[in-house]
Amino acid sequence: MRYILGIGTNIGNRMENIKKCIDAVNLTPYTDVLIRSGIYETEPVGYARQQNFYNCNILVESALEPHEMLGLCLGIESGFGRIRAMKNGPRILDLDLLMAEDYKTNTKNLVCPHPRMFERRFVLQPLLDIFENGIVFGVDIKPFIEKIDGQDVEKIEEKIDYNIM
Repeated sequence: MRYILGIGTNIGNRMENIKKCIDAVNLTPYTDVLIRSGIYETEPVGYARQQNFYNCNILVESALEPHEMLGLCLGIESGFGRIRAMKNGPRILDLDLLMAEDYKTNTKNLVCPHPRMFERRFVLQPLLDIFENGIVFGVDIKPFIEKIDGQDVEKIEEKIDYNIM
């Protein structure tokens, strides 16, 4: 199954956090990162008194089931020392399961697609690097981007397509 995972960080060496996170995902058996969007510097959403984030999305192919992928994301966050002290507060790593190809659910532990992804420019803008036509697993994200006011994003590194390396 293919997944879109969102990566965000605003504590420590943000670029290094992203690269190590991608390495951790790639080390998972039967799991490959296919494409990494550009990396964007983004303003915080929800709690403004913190450093800007670096955000990107990765397209992943994996034999893991969606609940297992969620467990992987939470495990990697924990391995980085993520502490959930404040909602929308600073974090060394945020690794979100945003979408799973042909899969939708709304359970206590997993909501997929991610419930707030269509309100966040820092999620949607990088998706256009991976899905240039704006259609992500059958969902047209362009109308959602057009509705978002503010939430400035600035690309600081171009996408990487691991399929052609």
